[in-house]
Amino acid sequence: MNLTRLAHATLVALTFALLGATNASAAPRLEITGAGFGHGIGMSQYGAYGMALEGYDYSQILSHYYTGTRLDAINPNKTVRVLLKTTSGTTVSGASAAGDRALNPRATYTLRSRGGNSIELLSPRKKRLALFADAVQVVGPGPLVTGDRAYRGALEFRPAGGSLNTINAVNIEDYIRGVVALESPASWPLEALKAQAVAARTYALTTSKGGNGFEQYADTRSQVYGGVAAERPTTDAAVRATSGHVVTYNGAPVVTYFFSTSGGQTEHVENVWSGAHASPWLRSVTDPYDRVSPVHRWQRVTLSMGEAKRRLAGLVHGRLRGIRVTRRGVSPRILSAEIVGSRGRTTVSGATLRLRLGLRDTWAYFETVGAKKKKPARR
Repeated sequence: MNLTRLAHATLVALTFALLGATNASAAPRLEITGAGFGHGIGMSQYGAYGMALEGYDYSQILSHYYTGTRLDAINPNKTVRVLLKTTSGTTVSGASAAGDRALNPRATYTLRSRGGNSIELLSPRKKRLALFADAVQVVGPGPLVTGDRAYRGALEFRPAGGSLNTINAVNIEDYIRGVVALESPASWPLEALKAQAVAARTYALTTSKGGNGFEQYADTRSQVYGGVAAERPTTDAAVRATSGHVVTYNGAPVVTYFFSTSGGQTEHVENVWSGAHASPWLRSVTDPYDRVSPVHRWQRVTLSMGEAKRRLAGLVHGRLRGIRVTRRGVSPRILSAEIVGSRGRTTVSGATLRLRLGLRDTWAYFETVGAKKKKPARR
């Protein structure tokens, strides 16, 4: 979860809620309250921040959120491959070689797909210098620039269905340097940043998207990565202080999911994602220090029944009368609910409600307020 966007998201949601409140007339409406922001599994980043403010160190923070785990060291020289972009072509500067072709680091070159599996290398004057039959690796004496961003390590280019995948092959520690400040504010206490560094490192080493020559995306499909521009002195210090440290369970590194705000309690992984197996380190834990988050509890959201029905299109039979929660998790997150219509009910998951209604989390409560402003008991 990218916390640098949280303040903007909060402002937008507040504006939406206030606009919705202007419709609080005699017409029936759906009022929604709730807590948290994110999927609810593993480490709450704001909870880690709150724990650091209370004096906990990063090992205590991690052991709290990842049940039964410990910290172990791995070889920090592993290479991670991150998909930066897929385009028809791109530019590169700072390079001393592309494959076996020598280049001038002070010049800017172009690489582009030529259809099939071919990649064309062009000089600064757009003269063809080489044609590669498949993937090509570009290296240099320092960070390489593609487009307007600099990256450590090497750049690898692979044909991708008529386009070109630009991939950063980078040492795991340099990769984490480009992640931490985009996932947790660099102004946070060092122990919170250390916890984020270890969680991000472990996540990168235990997950793979199985892409065309890459394991990770540079966005929230994996974790947000910005290369050299994302590095900060405070987050670099956190990465150095935890170099090679990963979260392990029974001696093996494990997937370390993290997210923004728990609302006060995290959730079992199998209760959040359909088909997920119960994992002993991804259990629900209380999270009292998460209260420092600006969305620990939400602003009330008010929707007209007509707007709510439009958002729930295809799931409402007849007129929308309300939403009845039928099952919650260990935390109050919704596992299943019924959308109640005048002509029948539809069973949905909490994830579906979150997506359709644009909620921050599945920790939500619904009230139908009628013409006489009679509020049913909270479900």
